Amino acid sequence: MRRYPVSMAKVHHLTATALERLKQEHHDLTTRGRIEVADKIERARELGDLSENGDYHAAKDEQGHMEGRIRHLESILENYELVDTDDGDLVGPGKLVTVSIDGDEPETYYLGSHEEKYEGAATMTPESALGQALNGHRIDETVSYTTPNGHQLSVVIISVELP
Repeated sequence: MRRYPVSMAKVHHLTATALERLKQEHHDLTTRGRIEVADKIERARELGDLSENGDYHAAKDEQGHMEGRIRHLESILENYELVDTDDGDLVGPGKLVTVSIDGDEPETYYLGSHEEKYEGAATMTPESALGQALNGHRIDETVSYTTPNGHQLSVVIISVELP
């Protein structure tokens, strides 16, 4: 399922699990979170002089960080592509990919949104140069990858699996 963005905003590749988690986080922050921060600000105001009131400034900082996170979540939820992960050995969003770059030790990456984290795997977006180079290839294939600073690297796909 694809939701088409209203503007040319970045499309976030999300699994169904990540989408649900982000929706729940957004709901929690816009309800319980906002109420709790408003209460903290009100209690701090009751302490008096706001210019030197550490509790007030801390609560306002917390409010600012929370509102930033809410805006970020809204951007993701307005511009996402739900990835369909199958069991095949084809590299694509929503998969863990282990590669060897120029013969170095194998490294494992999760190909998807930075909002999804997997222990033992760095996150690589499908839009990144390496993500684009790997996407659509299979185990044991070697792909050529040009780094952002122009170096040409050889990447061998060792394994592809579901998280």
